Amino acid sequence: MLRDITLGQYYPVDSLLHRMDPRTKLFGTLVYIVSLFIADNLWAYAAATVFLVMAIRLSRVPVKFMVRGLKAVVFLLLISVSFNLFLTPGTPIFKIGFLQMTWEGVEFAAFMAIRLIYLVMGSTILTLTTTPNQLTDGLEKSLGFLSKVGVPVHEVSMMMSIALRFIPILIEETDKIMKAQMARGADFESGNLIQKAKAMVPLLVPLFISAFRRATDLAMAMEARCYRGGEGRTKMKPLHYETRDKFTYVFYLGYFILILVVKIVL
Repeated sequence: MLRDITLGQYYPVDSLLHRMDPRTKLFGTLVYIVSLFIADNLWAYAAATVFLVMAIRLSRVPVKFMVRGLKAVVFLLLISVSFNLFLTPGTPIFKIGFLQMTWEGVEFAAFMAIRLIYLVMGSTILTLTTTPNQLTDGLEKSLGFLSKVGVPVHEVSMMMSIALRFIPILIEETDKIMKAQMARGADFESGNLIQKAKAMVPLLVPLFISAFRRATDLAMAMEARCYRGGEGRTKMKPLHYETRDKFTYVFYLGYFILILVVKIVL
């Protein structure tokens, strides 16, 4: 289950998305997320589906690898769908006690499930096709205007990229700790949901210790290399837009206009 979490991982392969400027991918992810919250009908979600399918094909990341990452949000998905099914007022389908399922609830729950799945997959494509260093540089360049008002853009970008990079590392560490404790007789599988949650408590102490140790090692390594923040630092690989990035921005604009037209007209 833990290894099914793909957010924060990088999938090394040569593809158009991997070669694209990280600022282009960051902006595209933002546009896609906003479009999902604007979409409110089948045609808009159909356009979002085409956009997502194109991104997956261009990334050359196996679809099974991306779908595997959805297992981590199944529980959240079930809770969201259940609440929308039974707590949305409208035309009733059937009623069990105080719980009532409505047609409006079914429609809203379906859109909510699609939106959550697309959000996870769209965000995962960004991290799968962008290295932590590229992500840091892209965030720093994209948010550079905030430095005019005193925001430490480089430090914020570095923290965000390190946090994403630590997700797969901590997942791997948790898996190792679980296997070590299972070898000593610990049981994480049997029992109800509450008992399983209690069984996970002994994992927290060694996991926190490992996380703090890794953070300390990273801080010492950065200090040993005389890291002093972003001011005055040069880039080994400076970011610059290619022709493909410019065409991609035009495509983003066309996609967003299409979503707005579909929302207003239909």
